[in-house]
Amino acid sequence: MITFRDYYNNEVKMSFADHPFSDQPKHVWVICRYGSKWLLTRHKDRGLEFPGGKVEKGETAEHAALREVMEETGGVVQQLKYVGQYFVAGKAGHIVKNVYYAIISELRKKSNYMETYGPVLVEKFPSHLAQHAEYSFMMKDKVLPSALHHIDKFEKTM
Repeated sequence: MITFRDYYNNEVKMSFADHPFSDQPKHVWVICRYGSKWLLTRHKDRGLEFPGGKVEKGETAEHAALREVMEETGGVVQQLKYVGQYFVAGKAGHIVKNVYYAIISELRKKSNYMETYGPVLVEKFPSHLAQHAEYSFMMKDKVLPSALHHIDKFEKTM
């Protein structure tokens, strides 16, 4: 487990164990790969980020991950793998979020991408991501590099 402060100075605990904070998290975040590129979405308020959001009533976290990817990017998930879970002790309350890794088989054109402007393909991330204003705060703490390091370990087996 790693502990750090996020972009807003909230304490974050991240683990790659099997659901260490909750069996039924209320949020998901999906790191997506489409071919040789990363599939992001451009959120209307926050900027570039991976798709994600809330788990709706009666929905599993895995189903929410599939739905969020489709809603925000038009991406069809071919494979979905649980990466880890993190807990944010925020000022407005606590959040538990599952992180997934998805291989995308196709991008479907949509007329509405919900709260985003749709898919954005990125070959590689800029160094010092935190200094790039076009990226969301969600991309600027230790969750992404920690998850990517973990993904590297099992990416060849997918």
